Amino acid sequence: MVDASNPKIQLMERMNSPLHDDDNDDERKGKVVTTTGMPALMDELIEEILLRIPASSLVRLSNSVCSSWRTLISSSQFAKDHLRRSMAVDPALTHPRIAYYSSSYSYPIIGIFSARSVFENPPREPTKVVAYEGRRCRSIIGSCNGLLCLHDDVLEGRAMLWNPCTGFTSQPLKIGGLFHYCGFGYDHVNDKYKLFGTVIKKSGEFVTRIFTFGPKSKWRTIQDFPNRLHHPDNKASVVGWTGRFVSGTGTLNWLLCSGLDSVVAVLSVDLVKETYSQFSAPSRDSDDDRSVFPRLFILGGCLAVCCETKKTHWTLWLLKDYGVPQSWTKLAIIRKHPPLINYCLNDVLRPMYMLKSDVLLAKSPSGILILCNVKDGSIYVPNIDSSSDGMTKHPPLYRGSGSRIFHVYHESLVSPSHFGLPSCSSEMRLFKPSL
Repeated sequence: MVDASNPKIQLMERMNSPLHDDDNDDERKGKVVTTTGMPALMDELIEEILLRIPASSLVRLSNSVCSSWRTLISSSQFAKDHLRRSMAVDPALTHPRIAYYSSSYSYPIIGIFSARSVFENPPREPTKVVAYEGRRCRSIIGSCNGLLCLHDDVLEGRAMLWNPCTGFTSQPLKIGGLFHYCGFGYDHVNDKYKLFGTVIKKSGEFVTRIFTFGPKSKWRTIQDFPNRLHHPDNKASVVGWTGRFVSGTGTLNWLLCSGLDSVVAVLSVDLVKETYSQFSAPSRDSDDDRSVFPRLFILGGCLAVCCETKKTHWTLWLLKDYGVPQSWTKLAIIRKHPPLINYCLNDVLRPMYMLKSDVLLAKSPSGILILCNVKDGSIYVPNIDSSSDGMTKHPPLYRGSGSRIFHVYHESLVSPSHFGLPSCSSEMRLFKPSL
């Protein structure tokens, strides 16, 4: 049944219906014919069409359209509507990208490449890396809704937000110390972006703080981060520096492990209530290799844990229902191929992105990026051209990642200015390698 109240239907009916006799008379007499409500309907239809265009295409489009379209595309509400639609209806609108930085060399560079190209390009067509250069070396704390949270240790540490799709950054935020644990995420209840951190001050004192990004926000001290929460022998400790943000839950998450013996729990920071909790991690099999720490990741918007099994395989677990331990499910068991192992470094396979439920992009312990078909076990190395990233002390990505650290994000139109932060487009610029 056709919904006659739908503005798009009304517009089409108006466009396809013949003019009345009176209208024809007016037209013959040279009078202007007006259609009541047409401008409003046109505006709605235009917005509906624009909401179906990928974020990166809209950014390019905004530079060559009329001022009313440009104002619409750059508005906070349109950015939210576009993000909401892309997440709920059409994920293709927020092209998944992978950003990386060097953790061992002082390169003021962040490289970015398309996750989809890695999966879809034929072997002879490389996925190109686009590199951006900042004024100083920065690491990536995390990503959320298209925003990357960048961090540097200059002058007791600073952090800023950057949207690589739009090019806008926020002004650097002073941390007042060095991060021990930290994480970046979105409080969906209050529509606020927050930075969490356990900060080591000059005096050696540890303090736990949250910063809410906005025009008048400051650091607030909250309850101490309980990195040994509720474990009977009090020996469990947090694995990893940065928390994993789970969209839709408003939480940052870390693994709690008791030595190398077992995974105890997932420790969670609720950015909405600004409280802590924990729930059980997947139980390790009795024949798991206990010399290697498991790791926590995000796959398909869900928490994932990777463990080493029998020194011959990696087991990948997925939490299908957040906070419900019974929903931990074995997603894949992946055989360890010798070229993927680093016998000097006890580490697990590090999943990055999964296409549908078949092929996994991951970083192997040897540093090689691989595509793994979890159904038939086949593995091959994607062709990624990193020759333009300026990280000359690292091998090219098709041979190994070196100490590059990777973060997945999805393109969006969200800008720091949308929540009251001064922003600029000059802090991160395209890197041009010297010839």
